[in-house]
Order: sequence, then structure tokens, then C-alpha cells
Amino acid sequence: MSGIRSSLEERQISIYFAAVAVAAGAALVVPGMTALEGAINPVLALMLYVTFLQVPLAEVGRSFASGRFLTALVLANFVAVPLLVAAMLPLMPTDALLRFGILLVLLAPCIDYVVTFAHLGRADAPLLLAATPILLIAQLLLLPVYLKVLLGEDAAALVRPEPFVHAFVWLMGVPLVLAGVTQLCASRTTVGRQAASALSLLPVPATALVLFVVVAAVLPQLGSATSSALAALPFYVAFACLAPIVGWLLGAALGLQPPASRAVAFSAGTRNSLVVLPLALAAPAALPVLPAIIVTQTLVELLAELVYVRWIPRFGAHRTRAGSGGS
Repeated sequence: MSGIRSSLEERQISIYFAAVAVAAGAALVVPGMTALEGAINPVLALMLYVTFLQVPLAEVGRSFASGRFLTALVLANFVAVPLLVAAMLPLMPTDALLRFGILLVLLAPCIDYVVTFAHLGRADAPLLLAATPILLIAQLLLLPVYLKVLLGEDAAALVRPEPFVHAFVWLMGVPLVLAGVTQLCASRTTVGRQAASALSLLPVPATALVLFVVVAAVLPQLGSATSSALAALPFYVAFACLAPIVGWLLGAALGLQPPASRAVAFSAGTRNSLVVLPLALAAPAALPVLPAIIVTQTLVELLAELVYVRWIPRFGAHRTRAGSGGS
């Protein structure tokens, strides 16, 4: 199982781009692909369940043991990144829905494949993995606050309590609880352990399935969303260039060893786009604009990760590696 999972993770970028390419081809030649719109929420729920299953929910307490690393990680993702995004805000298009989509995706740090890319980029992936529950909890609590502060009056219309809470409960809360129950069963029973092992193969295929369904359903009705996606593109590219540097500098300023600082850099540059997609879809008139601009960020980020795994290992390569990165 572990060999298959490693193979899928190593090839995940190719798998994701293949899923997008196949979906685009299907949307162009197969009529009626917009009917897949009804499958978006179910496949998102599946993806979120298997994604949360990889997050060590029982290790929340242990993540606090690496105090300086956790401090750097929290400062990078919930102070420095919001400030970076706020600095971009005056340059963004004035359309409230477009701003909402860009802010939603850039303010949420990744909790899943960032660990794999951190490992490939010679960062301290285990330290980052232990902190993922904190990242998940913090972003769910802080996202509505940041959106309200940065969007102002527009937030009231876009982040309406009822659909937002409904999306959170059924598409994030329920998969999170089920993942916690599955992890508990895996720690106590052989059957649970075998089931968790089998499910560990699904994050990459499930993410590819989400990309396929979203692109196939949205592309035929893209229309004006094309211009929205293109308008968001420069901000995604700028973020991908600047955020890892901000993360690295914070880690270095707090005295972390290079592998731990690299982990902060990867976390700062990698976003939770598909995980927050259910929250985006809860906004009024979300389709097709919000899926289009969120998937655009995903594609930019996947290309950026190819650069990160070659570029970020150079950060601090000249420094002595003695000592513990998270002390």
C-alpha cells in the first residue's frame, strides 16, 4: 500500500494536469457535461474525507512541542500572508465576487499535498505534518474574520451565514468527524487499520476526480468567467513568487534550522484551494466564476510547486545543519 501511495504522490502533478486535460476535452466534445454540476458537492465531500484522514488529528498536542516552528508557521500563514494579500487588494479588480474568490483561496494554507512537496524540497515534512491540524482549525476560525475585514460591506452579501454554515457542516465538518472516527478505529482494531490503509490510496485520485468534475461541469458555461480567471492570474503568480520568501524569512528570523524554515516557506506558498471550494460554492451566483478562478489558482500552484522543489532546497544550503529544527 505504501509503495502505491508513494507512487501516486510522486506523480500527482502529472495526474492532476491529466485530469484537467481530459475534463477539458470531454467538455468540448461531449454534450451535457454541465449535468456534472450536481456531482461537485459529493466528490468534494469524498476528497475532503480522505484528505482529512491523512491529517494526524490525534497529534494536535504534539505539534505544540515544536514551539518556535509552530510560531513561525502561524505568523507566516495568519499574519504575514494576510498582510501580503491585503497589500495586493487595492490592485485587484473591484468586482466583489472576484475579490472574494481570490481572497478565499489565498488566505487558506494547504493541509495535504504540501507535506509531500515539502519532503521533495528537502524541508522538514514530519514537522509540518504534525502541525497540519492547527493549520486546519485556525483557518476555519479565521477565514470569516479575514473576509469581513478585507471585503468590508461586500462580505455580508457573499458570506451569508446559512449557506456558509451548511457548506461548512456537511462538506467540511462531517468529513472531518468521519475522518476522526476512522482514525480512532484504525488505532484500535485490525479492520479499522486495514480500512484506513486502503483509504490512504485515495487522496490523489479523489483530488483528480474533483478537478475533472469541476472543469467538465464549469467549462461549457465559462463565458465571462474566462476574463475573471485571467484577471486573477497575476495575483496568483505574484503570491506564488513572494509568499515562500516571506515564510523562509520568518523561519530564519526565529532561528529555525534550514529544513524547518523551508517547511514554513512551502506552507506559506501552498494554498488550500480545493478544500475551501465548498465555501466558495455557498456564495450567491458562485457558478461559474468562483470555480473557474479557484481552479486557476490550483493550476498556477501546481506549476509553482515544480519550481519550489528545485528552488527552496537552496534556501540556507550554506548553513550548518547541526541542532534541531523545531526546538
